[in-house]
Parts: sequence; structure tokens; C-alpha cells
Amino acid sequence: MDPRYCAQDVVRCALCRDAVAPMYCNVCHTHLCGHCVEKHFSDKSKFHNVVPLEQLLSTDFENKMDVLRRDLNELEKTIFPKYQESAVIIKTQKTNQRKHSQKLTAELNKEGEALHKEINTIIQKKLSEIEEMDKQHTAAIEKQEDVIYKAHNEIKQVIRDIKILLNTSDVGLVSKYRSRIAEFRKLPPKLKISLPNILHQKIDREELLKQFGSLSPLSIETEEQGYTVPSPRVEFSPPDRPLLNVPRLITELNTGYDVIYSISCLSDEEIWTSGNNYIMKLYNLNGEVLTSIQTESGLWPDDTAVTRSGDLVYSDRWDSSIYLVSGTQIKTLITQWDWRPLGLCSTSCEDLLVIMESDDGEESKVVRYSGSTEKQSIQWDNQGKPLYSSGYGYKYLSENRNLDICVVDGNASEVVVVSAAGKLRFRYTGPPSTPRESFNPYGITTDSQANILTSDTDSQRIHIIDQDGHFLLFIHNRGLQDPHCLCVDSRDNLFVADFAGKVYKVQYYK
Repeated sequence: MDPRYCAQDVVRCALCRDAVAPMYCNVCHTHLCGHCVEKHFSDKSKFHNVVPLEQLLSTDFENKMDVLRRDLNELEKTIFPKYQESAVIIKTQKTNQRKHSQKLTAELNKEGEALHKEINTIIQKKLSEIEEMDKQHTAAIEKQEDVIYKAHNEIKQVIRDIKILLNTSDVGLVSKYRSRIAEFRKLPPKLKISLPNILHQKIDREELLKQFGSLSPLSIETEEQGYTVPSPRVEFSPPDRPLLNVPRLITELNTGYDVIYSISCLSDEEIWTSGNNYIMKLYNLNGEVLTSIQTESGLWPDDTAVTRSGDLVYSDRWDSSIYLVSGTQIKTLITQWDWRPLGLCSTSCEDLLVIMESDDGEESKVVRYSGSTEKQSIQWDNQGKPLYSSGYGYKYLSENRNLDICVVDGNASEVVVVSAAGKLRFRYTGPPSTPRESFNPYGITTDSQANILTSDTDSQRIHIIDQDGHFLLFIHNRGLQDPHCLCVDSRDNLFVADFAGKVYKVQYYK
């Protein structure tokens, strides 16, 4: 028997409560036997639609089958793939969490080693001071000892001579005696020595903790379309390292480009450059080209960055892609057809941050990638307003030592700084002391002190601001003309490229 009709064996008439009900009123939702149908129709207060129960069950069955088909289709094609994607994201997040924890541990150990080194240096210096004071003390005592020993021997000799004279009758010998009592009565001055002591100071635990970067609380946020665990923001407290009042120009390189669009430090002695052609070049500080790489599209790249492993990545808005260069091999890392990549940077935890604009130029966002997998998208502030301006234009970015994401927004003429979780921290539009001056930032980089450097093409200067957006210093050496792209090496030397194809190396810390 068809399972659709097996319910007839148990369904009873709602009126007589006895006979099997092969009929059903769709209006009253009432089961009826054949004898009670006419009685049901006698109720003229409403229109009745009585159908065979088989028809009702068949229709209901087909409706349920349609629901099952739709549910299966949505589960297989939409919901299940999203859960699979979420599972991959969770796996990636676990890996990244482990890597980030290892990185924080390594950084803390490095800070500890540096502090231990400083303490050992101080101890060695104090030990040297003690050794020097000990030498001075010993020399003074020995000098005093020599004076007393000499006088002591002379007194013993005078005593022997007097005893001989007292036992002689030689008048001439006695007449030659000259008394030295007055000389010996004047004893040598006593040596007064103030022995040094260690002036112990109570260790100020709070001051000691300031030598380390502190961790903000872990922020965990759930999102409707996924699950993200932003990295904790490091409240970085750098040691007091003074800036030069007048930064010093060290080196000047001619690259051969008419215009330079980006530079990236591979090491303290080697920099990648790209400009208004399709060739990216690696230079040493002698101006020699070590490597040349041609872009895949045959057009100039928007930006370049060096990964932690030393590979080169570059963005190409013309084919909406980001490429990885390893040795002489180029492979496509990311392609986003609806979005065009602009500036990019490699992060401390080996992610890739990219600032993108939509194809129509109406939207901009920062995207974090782990390899080719998107991990995070940053586009809106807490009020749902865009963090970054719309319209086609240049945008570059850099990750700070405290994991903040610092973006130069050319269209808006400002530097936008958000935390690693994407929360707006501040916008910088120039120092408060010069409110009437125009500000047109272009390049951006950050250093080991968590300071942010950005080039201002209007004023021909480079602004240095701290991690909280406070202005610190201008770099405006006469040798710098039209500064644009920036990067710093491991020693915090600044490399500046201008639109005339020159690269300058500048020292700005003492």
C-alpha cells in the first residue's frame, strides 16, 4: 500500500466520531465520513470545500517533497559549503593563534634577553668601578705603609745609636749627635678612607614592567558570516630613543626610473624598487642592480612588499591580482575580479594586508590574507560609516609594531589607523600647530619604536608621529625633493624615493 494513504486506517469522522473518514474539508479542516458530508454542507455560514482524503494526502505529500528538495538543494549548495569554509577558517585561526602565541613568546623572550644584557652590562660596569676603587685604596694604604715602615726603621736605628753613645766616653762622637725627637714626634697623618657601599634601591616593579610591551585583553568577536579572533593589540612601550633634530642624509641612489611608485627593504643593504615601467629591480647601496623581474601583465605594479621569508609580493590593479615572486618564479597568489589591489604589506605573523578599491571605485577596504585565504575584512567603523574614502586614487598601508594597521588615504588626505581587530584608533591630518597647511600624504612606513612616518608631497616633508597620532618631528633635508615612497631597515634607517627616480637613505635617530 502507498504510504501516503495509510493514515486513512486511523482517521475517524469528526461528526459521528465512529466511521472512517475518507473525506476532508479544506475550509474547516475537518475529517468526514460519507454519511456526514451532507450534514457538514448544511452549515451555510461558510463555504465548504470537501475533497477526498487521498487527494489531500497526495497534495500534502508533494508539497513536503518540494520542501525536502529545496532544503536539500540549499543544504548541499549553500549551507554545507559555508560550514566547510568555516571549518577551514577555524583550522587556519588555530594555526595562526599558535603562531601568534609563539611569536609573542619569542618577542617577550627577546625583550627579556635584552633587559638581561643591559643588567649584565650595568653589573660589569659596577664591578669595574669596584675594581678601580680597590686599586686606589690599596695604593693609598701601601704608600702610607711605606712611610711608616721607613720611619719605624729609622727610629730603631736612632735608638741603637743613642745606646752606643750612652756607653762611650768619646766626647767628639757625643758632640756630633743631633736630636730627631721633634721629627719623630710628628707622626704621619692617619689615613682616612671612606669605604664605598652599594646604595641599594628598591626595585620599582611598575617601572620595570614599562620596559616590556604589555598585552591588551584578548578580543573575541562573533560575526554573522563567520568567526574571527583578532590578534591582541600590543601596548608597545618603546625605550626612550631620541630623534635627531636634523636628520642626516647618508646615501643617494639613482635608479633609472622616471617615477618611483614603491620601495621595500629586503635587507639593510638591498632594496626592491618599482616605477613607471614593468620591471622591478633589486638594488644594493652602491647603486648596482642585483635582480630584475618583469611583471606578469606587462604593466607597472602598484606596490611591493617583502615577506618574512625574503620573497617579493606585488599588487597589480590592472589584472586585479597579487603575485608572489620566489627566486625567478612568479605565481598568482590572489585574484579578486570585483576588487583592485593597491597598497600591501607583510605582517609580523606572516599574513598579507592589502588595501583594495571596488571596480566601480565606490568602496575601499583592508583585507588580511593568510596565503591565499581571506581571514579578515576591514571596511566600516562602529557607526557603519566607511573607514576609507571612495573614488579612484592611491592608498598604501603598513603594520605598526603594536599591530595597528596604518593606511595612507590619498583621496581623503589623511592617515587612518585602526587596531588589528579593525577598530578605528585615530585619523591624522597634520600637526595641530599647522592647521592651515595643506596635507597630502603619499608613502607610509613604521619603525621599531612604533612611530609612523608618512611623506607629505605638498610640504615636501616627512612627518614622524607616534603610535597614538601625536606629531614628533619633520624630516625636510634640502637633499630631499618631492619625497614619496618610504621604507625602513632593521636599524631604523629611512629609505625615501622621489618622483625623479632617486632613493635616499636617511638617519633620523641619534
